[in-house]
Amino acid sequence: MAVSKCTRLSGPLTKQVLDSVDSVLFDCDGVIWRGDQPIPGAPEVVNLLKKAGKRVFFVTNNSTKTRKMYMEKLDKLGFEASEDEVFGTAYCSAVYLKTVCNLQGKVYLIGSNAMKQELEAMGIEQVGVGPDPVSGGQKDWAGVPLDPEVKAVLVGFDEHFSYMKLNRALQYLSNSECQFVGTNTDSRLPLEGGKAVPGTGCLLKAVETAAQRHAQVVGKPSSFMFKCMASKFKLDPSKCLMVGDRLDTDIMLGTTCGLKTLLALTGVSTVADAEEHQRSGCPKRQGMVPDYYVDSIAEILPALQA
Repeated sequence: MAVSKCTRLSGPLTKQVLDSVDSVLFDCDGVIWRGDQPIPGAPEVVNLLKKAGKRVFFVTNNSTKTRKMYMEKLDKLGFEASEDEVFGTAYCSAVYLKTVCNLQGKVYLIGSNAMKQELEAMGIEQVGVGPDPVSGGQKDWAGVPLDPEVKAVLVGFDEHFSYMKLNRALQYLSNSECQFVGTNTDSRLPLEGGKAVPGTGCLLKAVETAAQRHAQVVGKPSSFMFKCMASKFKLDPSKCLMVGDRLDTDIMLGTTCGLKTLLALTGVSTVADAEEHQRSGCPKRQGMVPDYYVDSIAEILPALQA
């Protein structure tokens, strides 16, 4: 096994690495698909890994879809997948509130309908989904009616994010016993053609700033996402490979949890980014250096077809 970090995965080394793991965790956008199109060769890689007896999981910070919605997308794009194999932040944040926070009450949700569905599937009531228009003046805002049963604020991606939602979250979080959870800290969502839109991290930072509190973050690189699947499927970290396109989320998660890591260059981060982290000498940045990299996961195909 190669000792040096950030090694190109090719030739006999590919089979060596695959033989050393029994589970492969894939980030989604930028690794197995871009938007609504699969990365060429990605469905074949995933399906052949399964045929070879590997367990495959799909791990995403995107909170706008339920596990069922992700499974349907995977199926449509040619991937063999079951709902149990999908771990998104909509689902994982519901698990976190139920198991770690031991929530006894409702959630004020800044988030999507998908998050609402995952919370409800876990038996958690929520309030807050949809627009919250501004009315009245500052005294009215400070005294906005609150649901006394709300015991937690959860922030995910919300296209209806507004001043009033920010204000309402602040009022709930003024109670120090109200728990505060965020799905992820990704600040930008990259789109085709080099464009981007603001990500959940921008909304979460706004709420943290207003409330003067830090949220417990569930998504990558938080170790909770791996713990969530490891406890359910009894995964051995040393026999898992994390495949991602972002050094600060996917690769950092793998490093933090003791997984082997593979950077796919079909998304956000580059080899130059990884090498810069490697040269920095900073322990945190060293955690963003992958063990291996490939131009695309399609490069794994020959080792699986042999």
